Amino acid sequence: MASISVFGLGYVGCVGIACLAKLGHRVVGYDVDENKVRRIANGLPTIVERDIDEVMQDGFKAGLISATSSAVEAVSKTDISFLCVGTPNAPDGRLDTTYLMSAVRAIAEAIRSKSTFHIVVIRSTVPPGTNALATALIEKISGKREGINFAVASNPEFLREGMAVADYLNPPLTVIGCNSRRALDSLKGIYESLGSEIVEVEPKVAEIIKFVNNSYHALKVTFGNEIGAICKKLDIDSHSVMNLFCMDTQLNISPYYFKPGFAYGGSCLPKDLRGLNFLAESNQVEVPVLSSIECSNNRHIERVLERVQQIGVRSVGIIGLTFKAGTDDLRNSAAIRLAEGVLGKGCSLSIYDRYLNIAREKETNLRELNKRIPHLLPLLVQKVEDVVKSTSLVIITVRNPEIPELIRKNPEIHFLDLVRVKDSSVETLPNYEGFCW
Repeated sequence: MASISVFGLGYVGCVGIACLAKLGHRVVGYDVDENKVRRIANGLPTIVERDIDEVMQDGFKAGLISATSSAVEAVSKTDISFLCVGTPNAPDGRLDTTYLMSAVRAIAEAIRSKSTFHIVVIRSTVPPGTNALATALIEKISGKREGINFAVASNPEFLREGMAVADYLNPPLTVIGCNSRRALDSLKGIYESLGSEIVEVEPKVAEIIKFVNNSYHALKVTFGNEIGAICKKLDIDSHSVMNLFCMDTQLNISPYYFKPGFAYGGSCLPKDLRGLNFLAESNQVEVPVLSSIECSNNRHIERVLERVQQIGVRSVGIIGLTFKAGTDDLRNSAAIRLAEGVLGKGCSLSIYDRYLNIAREKETNLRELNKRIPHLLPLLVQKVEDVVKSTSLVIITVRNPEIPELIRKNPEIHFLDLVRVKDSSVETLPNYEGFCW
């Protein structure tokens, strides 16, 4: 049984106290709001939420729940402090961590007089880097050292209102970001009885994942609503459409397409997106999300060109010109636009594409090649090794089994990887750069 203090007795803190007690841990609640402290001290929740009353009462009757308005008392009586303090949006959109850092200061003051190891767990949604700021502040105020006297962990909550108790006790996974093995093991001991996978990550990864999750959830809602608006105008049952959409778990509801990399292209995605936007426009349906996708894709190509300019080279090579590996299809290839942009910046260019070379050798698709890229065909080289002979920068747009060795053999060449080659050993080399990672 762990001894845990919970700072902040609002929505997340109240659910946390009840559920931690249900898991058999002794929990002390702390808040600056005396009313919230009184309620928790009497076994009463501070929120209205499904199942919370019963779970809170069970923990209180078992003698596992108490509360105090003294931060020193809360810290001195426990080994772990969960920070569940609100981080509201400031007028400019950033998350305001004023209340959270105030709680960190209070904990740091209390840690100063403690002789035992103390773990501070940030459950609140916070900007990346907050863990490091909290660690530095605790060291400064307490005079104690991270990893020796205390540790700070990032452990974001994923609770849906109305389902919070069920979500806490049945999480899809538990994310913990911490630099202390001792703290990680302690927190894993708290959560292991839930039965879900416990994922250890860097603190900044743990901090940003809540933003990513909820932004995607907002995107799903908006996407579904825009599809619904189009379908309504066309007298189509949107729920039938989206039920069908969700049946595809190989592409639609899957990890596919979710890894950051280069821009999309090809014969399907651009064409069908433009077609759907035309249907919306021709039926007077505004679809801000759908209409912004192509713009965002174009901006991603521009980011690569901006990075090329920042690197400051005059000779560039590109590995991969087709819209993806395994084909000679050039339709709407983002790599062609990239190549044209490089030339437009006044750089010399050489290109290697395995499948275009095969197409030229077999004389398949020659008419299409001459039609689409007559200006780029003279820049194609026959071997992947040839692309580095007269270049200072090589841009990788497709995966190729020869690329990792090419990076290792040419330390003087800067390699800009847009797709993440499947060899993690090259990512530590000084001449390698991942574009989105």
